[in-house]
Amino acid sequence: MAEPTRAPDEHAAEETETYVYLCTSCPLGCRLEGDAVDDDVIEVRGNSCKRGIKYGTQEHTDPRRAVSTTVWLHGGPCERLPVRAAEPVPKQKVREFVQALQGLVVEAPVDFGAVVVSDVAGTGIDLIATREIVSEHGRELVG
Repeated sequence: MAEPTRAPDEHAAEETETYVYLCTSCPLGCRLEGDAVDDDVIEVRGNSCKRGIKYGTQEHTDPRRAVSTTVWLHGGPCERLPVRAAEPVPKQKVREFVQALQGLVVEAPVDFGAVVVSDVAGTGIDLIATREIVSEHGRELVG
């Protein structure tokens, strides 16, 4: 006697979604395709180097962006100080991160790599100077 057949359970099968990214971790700019099931990356294709796999996985699970900008400078030979985030900022926090810098004025002198602001916008990420600035009043540098 044959066993009765059951209708396939629609929710039992795992749905694979494919995502497409442009890798920016090296100058090649590979077009990556990533397959994910329930937000878990199971495969990354299209990479020409090992960094592409890491980038594709990171971009899907926790996208981050490098942030570089300038802030106002007082007492130096120029009006703006170039700065950057010490590490990539979560993509959903970039706008908040940059807005937290509005109106910020840094006093010269400033050493290259000095932490200008700690824990910007509650991200735990510091803002660092990317240029050494001497004071208008002398060549003395205070870090």
